[in-house]
Amino acid sequence: MVSIFEKFAILRRKVLPMNNHYNPNLREYSRELRTKSVSKAEKFLWKAALSRNQQDAKFKRQRPIDRFIVDFFCQELGLIIEIDGSSHFFKEDYDNYRQERLKSFGYSIMRFSEGDVLNKYELVLLEIQQAIECLKQQRITN
Repeated sequence: MVSIFEKFAILRRKVLPMNNHYNPNLREYSRELRTKSVSKAEKFLWKAALSRNQQDAKFKRQRPIDRFIVDFFCQELGLIIEIDGSSHFFKEDYDNYRQERLKSFGYSIMRFSEGDVLNKYELVLLEIQQAIECLKQQRITN
């Protein structure tokens, strides 16, 4: 079994650009996703753990990066958190492509199912906290 530290011990090949691949063309759509079609799990995770720097890391919701909109993004750590609902059951190839493209920019990506966020929240939160700590330590040593 791979430890959480091994899982997130990423060597960043590239320095992330100042704009973090922000795509202003998706701004309105991301705003709509934040206000109109947010899932119960996303709303819960945002309020319970990620808003207002609760994890000592600033996260943004529904952030346009490249040609995608990611659920949660921490710019300082290059960490993306995705919550997969039932629509992802039929989009495995697209999700893999999307994830590999985002990783190629140097981002770390965590994925959780809606069910895990709602039913195993403590474990999800622990994984997020460990990843944040690991990425912060990595930043210090690099």
